Amino acid sequence: MRDVSLWRNLLGIEKTVLERVVFDEDAQVLVAHVRPVARQRGRCGRCRRRSPQYDGGPGRRRWRALDLGTIRAELEADTPRVRCREHGVVVAAVPWARHDAGHTYAFDDQVAWLATQASKSTVTELMRIAWRTVGSIIDRVWEDIDAQHDRFDGLRRIGIDEISYKKGHKYLMVVVDHDRRRLVWAAPGRTSATVHEFFDLLGEQRCALITHVSADGADFIDTVVTDRCPAAVRVADPFHIVAWATDALDEVRRQGWNDARKQARAEPKRGRGRPRSDAPPRACLTNRRGGI
Repeated sequence: MRDVSLWRNLLGIEKTVLERVVFDEDAQVLVAHVRPVARQRGRCGRCRRRSPQYDGGPGRRRWRALDLGTIRAELEADTPRVRCREHGVVVAAVPWARHDAGHTYAFDDQVAWLATQASKSTVTELMRIAWRTVGSIIDRVWEDIDAQHDRFDGLRRIGIDEISYKKGHKYLMVVVDHDRRRLVWAAPGRTSATVHEFFDLLGEQRCALITHVSADGADFIDTVVTDRCPAAVRVADPFHIVAWATDALDEVRRQGWNDARKQARAEPKRGRGRPRSDAPPRACLTNRRGGI
C-alpha cells in the first residue's frame, strides 16, 4: 500500500508490517491491520524469548492507538500462542504493545505522562478512557521503567516525609533524592515499619553511603535513620523549620497583644478630647520576654 511510512509514524508503530487501513464510518474508527515483522514473530509475551508456536490463539484482537485528531485509531492483528520453556503457553509478543495490554506503547506512554502533568478529569476526557484504566497503564509503564533504571543508584542526600491522601488520615511515606530533585520511593503507611521497608530495599551497603537525611522531626523516622544510617547527618527540612519559626513568632505576638490589653485595662480612663500638654506620658509596655 502507498504511504506506509506515513501511516507507521501516525500510528506510532515499529518493526511492524502494515497490511491495510480501513475506516469504519459507522463507528468512526480507523482500523489498521498489522502483523509483526518476521524477526519479531514467535516470541514469548513475557520474556521475548523465541519459542515454538503452540496454536493460533483466540483469534484476531485490537489495540487502542493514539487518536488521529478526533478519529479513534486501533490496530488489529492475529494473536497466536507460543510455548515458552519458562512461562508456559502464552500469547506471542507484539512489537507495538506490552503483554496483556489493550493499548499501544505510544498510547500508554502518553497517558502516563499526562497523569503527571494534568488533572484526573483532563486525562480521562482527553484520552477518552476511565480513571481505572489510567491506573493500570501507569502500573505497566512504571514496571518497564523500574526494570531499566536503578532508582537507588547514587543516593547520598535524601529526604523522608509523609503526605496525606483521600480521607480518613491515609498517608504515603515518600523518599526524595535532594541531589537529583526527584522521587525515588513511596509506599502507604506512616510508621517505622514503612521507613524500614525503604532501607531494606536500599540495602546495607547503600545505607552506609547516605550522608544526609532530612525529615520533619518525627521520632519514629529519626529512630529508624539512627539505626540504619548511623553516619548520616540528620537535619530538619526547610518547610518545617519555617513553620516552627512562624509558630514561635505567632506565640510571641499573641503574648505581646495579651500583655498590652491587660495593661490598657488597668490604666485609668482618660477624659474626652486631647490630653493636656502637661499631662504625663503613658507607661511604656514591656512584656515578660523583654520586648516592647
